[in-house]
Amino acid sequence: MIETERLLLRPLTPILAARIADGAPREQRWADDFPFEGDQSAARGYLRAGAPAGPWVPYTIEVRASGLVVGGVGFHGAPDEAGTVEIGYGLAESARGQGYAAEAASALVALAFRLGARQIVATLEYDNQPSANVLRRTGFTEQSPLHWVLAPA
Repeated sequence: MIETERLLLRPLTPILAARIADGAPREQRWADDFPFEGDQSAARGYLRAGAPAGPWVPYTIEVRASGLVVGGVGFHGAPDEAGTVEIGYGLAESARGQGYAAEAASALVALAFRLGARQIVATLEYDNQPSANVLRRTGFTEQSPLHWVLAPA
């Protein structure tokens, strides 16, 4: 688990990933609009990869004050041979605009660099300015409108 000032990032487990992937009935501690397609896709990918253990997995984003799970953030696998790892994130619409995505992404970036990653990339699926703003706040540099990179200083 990763703790930030306002959030708890909990790594997916096979059971939780299956519940998210299948669109199981919402749990009491989930925001009304969680999970959404991005969360379900990440959970399915995690399960297809054999539900790996360790830090290079998807995490749920839980707001500490309320205990509500409002989204997900995570790695798209372990770093490649060059030390590059990709991250992704998404928030339920009800949790957007509060800085949670940037806080969660920053925590994931810090973890990746502590674990030896040399570069972190993020890809936007479309021209999504709020998501681009999250990447800017997290320190990423735009390589193209959909491709962003962060390397340690």
